[in-house]
Amino acid sequence: QVQLVESGGGLVQPGGSLRLSCIASGSIFKIDFMGWYRQTPGKERELVAAIRSRGSTNYAESVKGRFTMSRDNAKNIVYLQMNSLKPEDTAVYYCRFVGSGDYWGQGTQVTVSS
Repeated sequence: QVQLVESGGGLVQPGGSLRLSCIASGSIFKIDFMGWYRQTPGKERELVAAIRSRGSTNYAESVKGRFTMSRDNAKNIVYLQMNSLKPEDTAVYYCRFVGSGDYWGQGTQVTVSS
């Protein structure tokens, strides 16, 4: 059974930084897509950053230049480094792996507030 567990969320002041981690446990035979999403109440979940099987990384326009997604293939871990955080970045952040299955983590809350 595959599980994704996010960590690293919390409360941070505007302009601050956080680093989210997503650790996958269990047997994942193939990964074609790894992504970070976020969701606020009443809104649809949106894709923030993604790494695809060929290694390309894409970002939502709202986070370009501030967020960086990276991965540790050997350990099935993905990270989201978030800098220059803004109040509008407040959301629950989820990781997702797609390949031999479609797996989601349980989410971690990020709150940007003074």
